[in-house]
Amino acid sequence: MAKKTIHIMNTAFRDGFQSVYGARVLTDDFMPAVKVCAEAGQTHFEAGGGARFQAPFFYCNESAFDMMDTFRATAGPDANLQTLARGINVVGLDSQSRDIIDLHAKMFKKHGMTTIRNFDALNDVNNLIDSGKSITAHGLKHEVVVTMMELPPGCSGAHTVEFYMQTLQNILDAEIPFDSVCFKDASGTAVPKKVYDTIIAARKILPGDTKIAFHSHETAGIGTVGYVAAIKAGADQVDCSLAPASGGTCQPDVATLWHALRGEDYELDVDIDKMMEAATVFKECMKDYFIPPEAKAVEPMIPWSPMPGGALTANTQMMRDNDLMDKYEDCISAMSEVVRRGGFATSVTPVSQFYFQQAFNNVIFGPWEKFAEGYGKMVLGYFGKTPVEPDSEIVKLASEKMGLEPTTENPVDLNDADPNKGVDAAKKLLAENDIEQTEENIFIAAACKQKGIDFLLGNVEINGVRKHSLMPKVAEAGGDGSYSISVNDKVYQVDIKGDQAIVNGANYKINIQDGVTTDQSSKNNNDGQSVIAPMNAKVIKVNVNVGDSVSDGDVLFVVEAMKMEVEVKAACAGSITSIEVQAGVQVSSGDQLAVIG
Repeated sequence: MAKKTIHIMNTAFRDGFQSVYGARVLTDDFMPAVKVCAEAGQTHFEAGGGARFQAPFFYCNESAFDMMDTFRATAGPDANLQTLARGINVVGLDSQSRDIIDLHAKMFKKHGMTTIRNFDALNDVNNLIDSGKSITAHGLKHEVVVTMMELPPGCSGAHTVEFYMQTLQNILDAEIPFDSVCFKDASGTAVPKKVYDTIIAARKILPGDTKIAFHSHETAGIGTVGYVAAIKAGADQVDCSLAPASGGTCQPDVATLWHALRGEDYELDVDIDKMMEAATVFKECMKDYFIPPEAKAVEPMIPWSPMPGGALTANTQMMRDNDLMDKYEDCISAMSEVVRRGGFATSVTPVSQFYFQQAFNNVIFGPWEKFAEGYGKMVLGYFGKTPVEPDSEIVKLASEKMGLEPTTENPVDLNDADPNKGVDAAKKLLAENDIEQTEENIFIAAACKQKGIDFLLGNVEINGVRKHSLMPKVAEAGGDGSYSISVNDKVYQVDIKGDQAIVNGANYKINIQDGVTTDQSSKNNNDGQSVIAPMNAKVIKVNVNVGDSVSDGDVLFVVEAMKMEVEVKAACAGSITSIEVQAGVQVSSGDQLAVIG
């Protein structure tokens, strides 16, 4: 009997980058690996979308559209280049209006993409209607998604086989056009038996020739087992990556799956020897990049706090940027309660980011003292209907602290009515900055907001890309050098050169002096009320000048950390007697920003 051929999509160059390197990889560095994969006969690649749209603009000083064009030229005209979209959120954390949703599909088609895998983290099918229609209308293949995860132990009410089948039936009933179906388990937590039963059930209600794909991660250590279960249930395709961007927080390695299926009645549609050769080239391409240790590990806490691989390392990279890695384990632990009380939306971006941001706030500011904007809006209904009702106490607190009433309105209708969203709002932003109003620039402004404008103005430099060659060189003599420093039983690798220190891959400016200086001015100021930084963050706005009169509650500064903007407000009325920072600088928790006299 002939073996069934299982199709493989190569995710190394999107999800692999997002799950291992925080999506911060320069185009020229990895294209040789794409070329050798294509020469090895691979024709199906994940080529963008997800965080690999914003990250090139934010960190790499590259256009994601240029990256997609280069990918198409390298992979060849016949390759199936697939991207990931987040329903009404398309490629960002915020939801969009219908005209931007449509422009997303138009631009991705223009820049060489073939297929868009399209999901809604809430499994609210209403959020897939407009995007699905636009994807197919612009000549792209639409792979519609049912998102999966395992609920934390002791929870129930969603994410059962019956729940997934109802979601799939809702897709069919809504008559959303699609070419294939994917069951996407971004956190890698769905137990293999449930994966098997779900795909068996899906085969019974889908047209017989429907292609079914399954996607998972090794974050919880069961990704490969889940793939074997999916294949035996009738899946036609699974997603695999290549070392060094495979396993751990990423997809299973193609070689691992090949090995797991030896002796079974299945074969992969790749030449495994050629893929191993391609992996060798890929490793050479990526050898200059820092691999976070958490990217290569199985995290035992993930079943309790389902954090997707693509969000995990993106967050740890941001925590390194802001000198907050010591809070990582606390944030992962705190996430369990956030998920339990948030309505059980699937932990996949943007919801996974909402979960982590709220967990971060609960750790930094105290439990439920401050609501992350995305999490708060989600429990209040602004992203659609969650699988179950969020905890009523959390809804009440979010409403009070954010000054927003809960809603049951269609989020796309709300966005269409919002003057700050849509094509016209993006055009206005471009006009204010004297930037050409091309369709690409309109979409960049809508999807990336001020950071997109900064890129278009040429105000972005490569930042946060952890390549060893981009780090300051370390001298062998004098005060410079490499050190291993242990603090509270945690070991830090520190490289020092002049006024620069690299700590576990993150770059910091330092000032070393002989002796000890005691300065309490950042905490206490006899001449007035100190305004201090609430967390390690980057100052992005300074709203006052020395001499300005302010009232209690006025927003003086806006700082950014973990993709969140935090307002720093005046705690009293008075006049600004000093300002200690400017926009663009990095500050530590407790640093003095200004003084109110």
